[in-house]
Amino acid sequence: MANFIYLISIILLRAYLTEQFEKADFLSHERINNINSIAKTWKAGENFDPNTPKEVIIGLMGSIGFSNISRSLHGPPKTSDPLYDGITKIHKTFDARKHWRYCKTMGAVRDQGNCGSCWAFGTTGAFSDRLCVATNGKYNQLLSAEELTFCCHRCGFGCEGGDSMQAWKYFEIHGLVSGGNYNSHEGCQPYRVPPCHHGQKGKGSCSSFRIETNHRCHKKCYGNKTIDYNSDHVKTKNSYCLSHESMQKDVQTYGPIEASFIIYDDFLHYKSGIYHKTENAVNLGGHSVKLIGWGVEYGVKYWLLVNSWGTEWGDHGLFKIRRGTNECGIEERPTAGVPLV
Repeated sequence: MANFIYLISIILLRAYLTEQFEKADFLSHERINNINSIAKTWKAGENFDPNTPKEVIIGLMGSIGFSNISRSLHGPPKTSDPLYDGITKIHKTFDARKHWRYCKTMGAVRDQGNCGSCWAFGTTGAFSDRLCVATNGKYNQLLSAEELTFCCHRCGFGCEGGDSMQAWKYFEIHGLVSGGNYNSHEGCQPYRVPPCHHGQKGKGSCSSFRIETNHRCHKKCYGNKTIDYNSDHVKTKNSYCLSHESMQKDVQTYGPIEASFIIYDDFLHYKSGIYHKTENAVNLGGHSVKLIGWGVEYGVKYWLLVNSWGTEWGDHGLFKIRRGTNECGIEERPTAGVPLV
């Protein structure tokens, strides 16, 4: 019943977003100039071809964890942990890429393509990083966004969106195989949705690719075929959401976490600085990313996050967003789990 209501809510949301796109030209240069005239702590620029079809933009918003139903299933946030007691201080500035330099997955910027699988990238990315931390670098590879997107039916609807908390529960119960990027042949099940260039026209642009339909769930390794599918699965020993107060402690203890937030039309044009929603920006839907750190810039606190729209978007695929004010719901209830090693 809950999944049926999810589906209806997604259909209604996308109908609303389509209507909003008919009313305003979010990708125009005029819109970018307007943002730069009012944004106080960040700069906007062209990340998307102004002629990008509205369906492509809407399709990038794949987090359905903001519905009342999904929130009720998350349970109370984690506020304490025995290992938190060993933290003597919260670092003023923290970057997981620098703190755990031996983990090559920490700063990996991936591309979800024309598929609303951001929820799968935010969670598998954090899980990969946490496995590296937990094993002191012995496990140092990406986990399969492909398997999670198309095999976790309780998570949601694949390219039509998913719930990040349900993803962590999937890791806890079923586990997940390894899997690199498109055409990489790395790991058991590499991602099979092709990346696309948001900011260009013609061949290779997102406009030249079809909107991805859901793939069949595979139960074998097709990337590195020498890997045994069953033994390749790794698990978490739990799954949880976090309170704003426990986010930094959990990252310092275990590694990056998943964070979801509401995307407004101005965010599409983020290039640098610390993002905050500008006046009259329009709600486009929920999005999931990987949170890897925080800091302070010119007196403004921020979170540091990795997006899944490729390296051409934003600040080489990363962005900063205002911290401590629950900007766009970024501190609403991020999710995580502790690897079972």
